[in-house]
Amino acid sequence: MSDRDFQPTPILRAAVPPVLARGCIVSVVEGPDTGKQFKVDDFATQRVLIGQSPVCTVCLTDRAVSRRHAALEGDGTGVRLIDLESSNGTFVNGMRIRDVYLRGGETVRMGSSTLRFDVDASTHVVQAPEETRFHRVIGGSPEMRRLYPVFAQLAASDVPILIEGETGTGKEVLAESLHEASGRKDGPFVVFDCTTVSPTLLDSELFGHERGAFTGALTARRGLFEEAHKGTLFIDEIGDLDVSLQAKLLRAIERMEVRRVGGNKWTTVDVRIIAATRRDLDREVQAKRFRDDLFFRLAVARVELPPLRRRRGDIALLVQTFWTALGGDESQLSPDLIQRFEEHDWPGNVRELHNAVARQLALGHAAPIQPVAESADSPAGDFLDRMVVAGKPLPAARQDVVAEFERRYVTHMLEVHGGHVGRAAEACGIGRRYFQMIRAKQH
Repeated sequence: MSDRDFQPTPILRAAVPPVLARGCIVSVVEGPDTGKQFKVDDFATQRVLIGQSPVCTVCLTDRAVSRRHAALEGDGTGVRLIDLESSNGTFVNGMRIRDVYLRGGETVRMGSSTLRFDVDASTHVVQAPEETRFHRVIGGSPEMRRLYPVFAQLAASDVPILIEGETGTGKEVLAESLHEASGRKDGPFVVFDCTTVSPTLLDSELFGHERGAFTGALTARRGLFEEAHKGTLFIDEIGDLDVSLQAKLLRAIERMEVRRVGGNKWTTVDVRIIAATRRDLDREVQAKRFRDDLFFRLAVARVELPPLRRRRGDIALLVQTFWTALGGDESQLSPDLIQRFEEHDWPGNVRELHNAVARQLALGHAAPIQPVAESADSPAGDFLDRMVVAGKPLPAARQDVVAEFERRYVTHMLEVHGGHVGRAAEACGIGRRYFQMIRAKQH
């Protein structure tokens, strides 16, 4: 059974109350933008950004304000103001804050600007969708459910999308889901990871090359733009893209034309662009490590995936989904074991949680939830015993244990799915590219 077919049992399906949405009026009472007012009423579906960046809903011209200075969120109990690690800080009624609830009437200092926040005392109910997943994306928490209508709208459009979020939050899985829900679902879904290709080969990888274009180019080769024709090109970790190539990428996206290395013919392509990054691109633009014009072209639509620590209600659902999809017996998934998973912070987010569930199934209940090498009380005890007595430093021993687990895990999943990489990766809850990366380590 794949995770696509799995339906959680009622005991773990927690009802999520409707979101109570409140409007807010932000008035600039001091600073370069004095007199401006911003009406905000869409807390139920997204985080509202405040800063210099044009992508911010509350966009200020104050140069002492960070590009992405702070954010407003509505979580059903009120309106939260969150400082986004700004350069000069955020001050509410004279006190520096990181995260605070607003009652209305507060004055907020950012840079050389003073803003007044007036929260609408009346509330209106926004009924969150009942779904606990959007294609491959899984989550029944309010933080995820309020995003599903946004995902559906983005899938129905054809604009470029920028997906932001920490490592392991599921950016590639979301990109695949958006593709599968779009009108391009019958076309190719092509992945380009900016961190895995040498800068000297990036040009050829994206745009292709003609025979003899450089040493080793024995045959002509299509680039990823041509391969993604009539489909979606997912550019992962766009923030790591070499600056020298950003202008060429911008031109290709704007004109939908590419020219192979060593060629003189322009080829028209029809490609939807979805990019993802773990970096704060606003800061990268400010530091001149990322082109402003490319950023604006990619961020026509912008989605931020929340980290797992802000989705605590999803851990039980994710554990149960992964457990069943990986072939585990649901009767052995006890409330005590689920609680053990819920006790951890999961800095590696959904990816780390998935790996922990798979490790638990492979090594047994006596194995630790987190990846350490101190336990030998499992079916793999022979290997763990050798690691314990090998005398290696803990980091090196841990790396060997994880590598061995990944080898057995990938081999098992490929056997279960008859050697079909796509189905095996889907059952694992990870992207095909990431599955292939793990598999390649074994050869």
